[in-house]
Amino acid sequence: MSASLPTAPSPAPAPERTTVPSPDARPVPGARHSRLLALDGLRLLAALTVCLYHYAGRGGTVSESWHQAPSRLFPVLSQVAVYGCLGVQFFFVISGFVICMSSWGRTLGDFFRSRAARLYPAYWAALVLVTAASLALPAVVRAVRPDEFLVNLTMLQQPMGAPRVLGVCWTLWAEVRFYALFALLVVVRGVSYRRVVLFCAGWTLAAALCRTTGNDLLEQLVMPDYAPFFIGGLALYLVHRFGGGLLPWGLVGTSWVLGQYTAARGLWHHGAGDGPVRSPYVVLLIVTLAFAAVAAVALGWTRRADRPWLATAGALTYPFYLVHEHLGWFAIRVLRHTLGLPPWPTLMATVAAMLALAWLIHRFVEKPFGPRLKRALKGPRPPGAPRRSP
Repeated sequence: MSASLPTAPSPAPAPERTTVPSPDARPVPGARHSRLLALDGLRLLAALTVCLYHYAGRGGTVSESWHQAPSRLFPVLSQVAVYGCLGVQFFFVISGFVICMSSWGRTLGDFFRSRAARLYPAYWAALVLVTAASLALPAVVRAVRPDEFLVNLTMLQQPMGAPRVLGVCWTLWAEVRFYALFALLVVVRGVSYRRVVLFCAGWTLAAALCRTTGNDLLEQLVMPDYAPFFIGGLALYLVHRFGGGLLPWGLVGTSWVLGQYTAARGLWHHGAGDGPVRSPYVVLLIVTLAFAAVAAVALGWTRRADRPWLATAGALTYPFYLVHEHLGWFAIRVLRHTLGLPPWPTLMATVAAMLALAWLIHRFVEKPFGPRLKRALKGPRPPGAPRRSP
């Protein structure tokens, strides 16, 4: 899809722009873009791969939940599941695309309110559920202290050095830092093609250089391990909105090259010690597929695959991602050792139960309380100010 600027009426519709816009190109004021349902499907796919990793691709607590190493229960599946952790990098590419799309034409206040309303209601619900599970079955999750629970409500537990109640929330902290960087350097002045390009180029350079400084604070801000994936998603949205060209595709290609290196360096393990065995060639393939999948959406190749049910899949993704890890281990213990189900039925029933719980959170928490939080963050209306339509 490409964007066109307003023109004078003419008898025939103007052809769609396919050339690269000027550096100062701006979106059409008030323009609306149809929902890209394929992205919703990709989000759920990424969440399911992470879930597969937590249930069948690692040891530690999950082995204790099964009372046996998953590699023994699922000898073939576990060899695939060890790569499921790369679903996080897939998420980050999608996030870069979606954040660029959803922030276009919005003020900084609009951006802040939409992110807070999207993140916090389901997150708080998941915290309550996992904390309750930790008290009911401390063998799965260590019993959460009140002070730990309260600081986790802020999403600032990691920089505070507090224990994480939700194991997956480290990815939310990466997302929050991305939102802050993008908001303060791009959204605050109004999102445009030029500003997104400059942001992507500057962040890429900072990510490549910051490791040489040995400064922990700078690394926390720049996130060199994850920056290439967010940047790749941002650049792919420019391709989607304005058409391809050397500049946006160059940013995508550079992000892919840097991203595959950081992923392989961080996740590849040749088998020495206790780490899972992963091939650098498979890591490269999965990172490439993640970029390629979002590129297919950006180029419009997935429009025929859009189905209404994909919107539901997208709605379930975030609450499912939040609750699946610790509550899934809880469910595995109950189904496997209390009810005596075999491994495969236990695995499938646990995934189904987490999806059902995600639907309940979406239906009874996100839908009613997200809009209320968004309205509340606007603050009181000044006396005499005209009412704005919702």
